[in-house]
Amino acid sequence: MLAESIVVAGPAGVSVRTRLKHLTPGDEEVLRQVGAHLGSLASADLKQRCADGTAHSAESWAVHKRALTGKSSSRWAGSITKASHDQWGLARRGQHAHIQNLQAGIAMISQRLSLPIGAKGSKRAPGGYGSQREWFAKSRRLRVLQDRLDAQRADYEAGRVRAVRGGKGRARNRHHLSEAELTQEQWRQGWEAARWFLSADGESGKRFGNETIRVTPGGDVSIKLPAPLAHLANSPHGRYTLTGPVAFAHRGDEWADRVTSDRAVAYRITFDPERGRWYLTAAWTTPPVQTVPLAAAVAGGVVGVDTNADHLAAWRLDPHGNPVGEPRRFAYDLTGPATHRDAQVRHALTRLLHWAARHHLAIAVEDLDFTAETTREKHGRRKRFRHLIAGMPVAKLRARLVSMAAELGIPVVAVDPAYTSRWGARHWQKPLTTSRRTPTRHDAAAVAIGRRALGHRIRRRTAPPPHDRSDRAGHRTAQAGHGTPGCEETRPRTPGPRTRSAGPDPGRKRATRTPNTVRDVRSEQEWIQHPLLLTE
Repeated sequence: MLAESIVVAGPAGVSVRTRLKHLTPGDEEVLRQVGAHLGSLASADLKQRCADGTAHSAESWAVHKRALTGKSSSRWAGSITKASHDQWGLARRGQHAHIQNLQAGIAMISQRLSLPIGAKGSKRAPGGYGSQREWFAKSRRLRVLQDRLDAQRADYEAGRVRAVRGGKGRARNRHHLSEAELTQEQWRQGWEAARWFLSADGESGKRFGNETIRVTPGGDVSIKLPAPLAHLANSPHGRYTLTGPVAFAHRGDEWADRVTSDRAVAYRITFDPERGRWYLTAAWTTPPVQTVPLAAAVAGGVVGVDTNADHLAAWRLDPHGNPVGEPRRFAYDLTGPATHRDAQVRHALTRLLHWAARHHLAIAVEDLDFTAETTREKHGRRKRFRHLIAGMPVAKLRARLVSMAAELGIPVVAVDPAYTSRWGARHWQKPLTTSRRTPTRHDAAAVAIGRRALGHRIRRRTAPPPHDRSDRAGHRTAQAGHGTPGCEETRPRTPGPRTRSAGPDPGRKRATRTPNTVRDVRSEQEWIQHPLLLTE
């Protein structure tokens, strides 16, 4: 059963970043000392939180916070304990997802090992392994995965998680500096900067929305120093004011409105050792926006978008589901560093949104989830296909598309991704091909996605076979209505020679048919013999 199309809700928060400029060497030294001191406290608190496991409670939280208050402040302690708890919860969810991934891999390998060597698979399930050597190698891998699953289950039941402040990737790079193209000094700078803690949660009703890291409407930044570093203060009440003012170019008016009205704003100060720059990030929550109904969102038509590894294929559809104009392609390059990849995604989405805004159309996308589709147990030796799926920025595209579309007031409709590429290529690629236009499989998939968002069927009507238009071959133009449940699902296999499946009664070669003559037609009337009436 296909899932219903829904209008995606907008983002629940906002995060903007700016650079801290014109800092003196004294300002940077204070930031380093404060970040290192609070980072050591955060590391110790995370260790204690992981030791508590599932036995953690509000009482133990209060004990941890009181222990940290004397070494920093009450607000710094609250931010540290909250960050530790959030990191433990994230590690816990990742552990659960890893267990599910191991279970899926074990089930797939076990199913293939149970089949004979060389057995062919089907569209829904793979067949047996190709050789005895591969079968033996997979049997050994099955034992390895089972051992990992047992260890992960034991940790999950005991509430043990393994989290690293600074990231496991950076910790592993310490032993592979040549492969990471880093020197020991460069790695040490990045490792220390990632473990610093300079984050403060906002508080509504407090001055400028935050008492720990305060930013005035004029851009002056001041920090509440921890108790051991109070001697570094250059402002009253144990605060240190940075030299250079800041300004938020993006959403600056929204930030100023919140600051002037003393609404909560969370701040985080980070350091980029590669560039030698300091950054300030401001974040706040937004009230939930009432989403428009699906019928109103697609009343003027939609733009069907098919996500691919290197481009977005889009096609405009009218309210009746007919493609309008020419297909569009918004390319992006996902090679290079993360900053380049992120910029490529933003530029592609910006062009797409501006095109949709000019025509006042909603955007229809697939609700994709490839978390369980990239394992080698599922796709075997298809390494290029696994890399293709893993390289598709599905989560990043979806998150950025929703947030950027909400700013422009463009509704985003999520549809079920089942059979969109297959049915689009089968039913729409050839009919949309002309002497001047050659649509690709991805363009046809965009049409299929848009039609599903509009509530129309993807599969087009096909004419009866030309050699026989009687009921014996069947009228293939008959289709279910729009509101019929399961109208978009695969068609059931009809018994008979056309589908090469066994008939309802293999013992009979031909079913009894009703004669065409009127005399021999079976009547549906029922004859009843009444007893004769006795009369005198």
